[in-house]
Amino acid sequence: MRQFFFPRRPMSRGVLLFIHALLQLGLLTAAALWLLPRSPWLTAVEWSQVWPSLAVGAGLWLATALTLRLLIELCLLPYHLGPREGFAPSDMVTRSFERRPAVHDAQAAWTSDARSIEIEPSVLGSARVTRPADPLRPQGDT
Repeated sequence: MRQFFFPRRPMSRGVLLFIHALLQLGLLTAAALWLLPRSPWLTAVEWSQVWPSLAVGAGLWLATALTLRLLIELCLLPYHLGPREGFAPSDMVTRSFERRPAVHDAQAAWTSDARSIEIEPSVLGSARVTRPADPLRPQGDT
């Protein structure tokens, strides 16, 4: 299955898109050639008599076009995922929602004991700026 999703030499993107366009145009032509002779525009029937078969035909054409699009997207999968040899263990990120490090509950924290930080003037140090910054010069001056 890995060889199917990640072939060693996939078809080029241009060839796949060209084949997709040809198949979609062929499908549209076939649907039009099937639907037009059954429509009231070319025959002497009423819309109320033929609308069920026309609706089924249009629905089948739409379903087939979407299936063809999904198949082409599956063939384009190596281009969407980029060049890689296969799946590495780091490609899957699974982390429990309950055991995440940013839990702010002292009972549910698992990385370390939760402790509060005192914010007082004594905790904050003095600024280390000894002189003001130089004003900006234009880029052309050196």
